[in-house]
Amino acid sequence: MNATTAVFEEWVRRFATLVAANRDYLTELDAAIGDADHGSNMDRGMQAAVAALDEAPSASAGAMFSKVGMTLVSTVGGASGPLFGTFFLRMGTSLGDSQDPTPLDVATALRAGLGGVVARGKAEPGDKTMYDALAPAVDALDNALAAQSPLSAGLKAAQEAAAAGRDATTPMLARKGRASYLGERSVGHQDPGATTVALLIEAAAESAF
Repeated sequence: MNATTAVFEEWVRRFATLVAANRDYLTELDAAIGDADHGSNMDRGMQAAVAALDEAPSASAGAMFSKVGMTLVSTVGGASGPLFGTFFLRMGTSLGDSQDPTPLDVATALRAGLGGVVARGKAEPGDKTMYDALAPAVDALDNALAAQSPLSAGLKAAQEAAAAGRDATTPMLARKGRASYLGERSVGHQDPGATTVALLIEAAAESAF
């Protein structure tokens, strides 16, 4: 089954709800290795994104994701706005004006979003960043679709991979961002960006794809 713009919008709205519910937890994680503002920043950005979606319907999923991305870039401080904003912008560009994206189109868009995060943040595996949850999720979706699984099952596999990637950041030594300034003291703390990515993929898996 192909995805509709309404389902993609449901994904974004579910993500906003999860970010709001976990705002204090995300900020607590960030307090240990960052500026203690990740949760509040992402919540503000996603609420602004939802407000932008409420203002006018999007002509396509691509246009909707582009709107979300631009909103995050303009409203979220620190590295999170540019990184998550670029993720959504690249997804929007990948999907374009398509009114009926296929599961492969969805996976390709997620891969494009990951590419945007890499281009913007220069992150690599094991750097203790959002990449460590996002890359495994994208790989898991690709593998599931290659095995002829439906998109819904692929997103469930991606959710599990993102959660595992999130958990794997705890023992890592941070090599990027503000957390890297802490050196060895960054070890033992779960990365807030990777945690937010896990919420993003959870929201996708819970949507009606």
